[in-house]
Amino acid sequence: MTSRQVTLVEVAKQAGVSLATASRVLNGSTRQVSDELRERVVGTARRLGYLPNASAQALARNSSALVGLLVHDIADPYFSSIAAGVTRVAEEAGLVVVLGTTGRDPGREVDLLHTLRAHRARAVVIAGSRTTDRATAARLADEIAAFTAQGGRVAAVSQAKLGVDTVVPGNRTGARALAVALADLGHQRFAVLAGPQDLVVAKDRLAGFRAGLAERDLPDPVVVHGDFTRDGGYTAAQRLIAADTGATCVFAVNDVMAMGAMAALRDHGLRVPEDVSIAGFDDIPTLRDLAPGLSTVRLPLEDMGERAARLVLEDAPGARTVRVTGEVVLRASTSSPSATGLR
Repeated sequence: MTSRQVTLVEVAKQAGVSLATASRVLNGSTRQVSDELRERVVGTARRLGYLPNASAQALARNSSALVGLLVHDIADPYFSSIAAGVTRVAEEAGLVVVLGTTGRDPGREVDLLHTLRAHRARAVVIAGSRTTDRATAARLADEIAAFTAQGGRVAAVSQAKLGVDTVVPGNRTGARALAVALADLGHQRFAVLAGPQDLVVAKDRLAGFRAGLAERDLPDPVVVHGDFTRDGGYTAAQRLIAADTGATCVFAVNDVMAMGAMAALRDHGLRVPEDVSIAGFDDIPTLRDLAPGLSTVRLPLEDMGERAARLVLEDAPGARTVRVTGEVVLRASTSSPSATGLR
């Protein structure tokens, strides 16, 4: 049999105080109550086994102990690593992280932020690329404005386009440096698995890679777009193989796409790097188990999550920007070019 939940009315009656006084003590109102009354109410609540109403506490304080974290896909190691950093800082501050996944749907991001505002979340970290869809971006900006007007704070791990504290990965500079490093291995014919055309991160990494090739006076790469996932990389690589481009090196704009592309190459009887080299971006933790090791641009993912959490929990004016530099890491998946490439 389920035990009956003790009500606030019963606590007030047993403590010999008004319902309003009991509520101020137990729901965290900013109005002052004497120490004697506070001790009496708290002692009675503990003795009766009263469980405070979290929603009532949030209303009384106009905030709660919740920190929202919005990511595109928690199964993607990029986002799970950032989430680990955010969670660590929030828990050290005695707060609880509530995770929302958008499935890369910008409208879902707006809806989740609205829900967190309704629950009086203290802060929200939004991790993931911005979209080029202006209407959706405007809706998100309006929701952020409403959330901050209510007293909440927002930070992002993204491009600095939301007018909030932002940890900005060095996408363009990292991709440019990677292109230069791969060109210096001797490659001259490149292909890029470029991700969706409406994601700013994909556009930035493609632009940076093109800039690096231009620095070495090399032609523009062949570009194939696809989903920002392992399966998206697999499908895009299949299309690239069918195109018979002769590219000797493939750059996938994130590591999970690169992993899918490596599987597609293997399924078509192509060896990495003997027949074609491949590189990614992010240096996600799961690369430790990948053979051959994937060349990539390393981002300090957990540290980025920690930085975003610290920014959002600090009460500081204005929108601050923390820029994170990527580091090129060449591993066994890239070598000097073969004679044939993708044919």
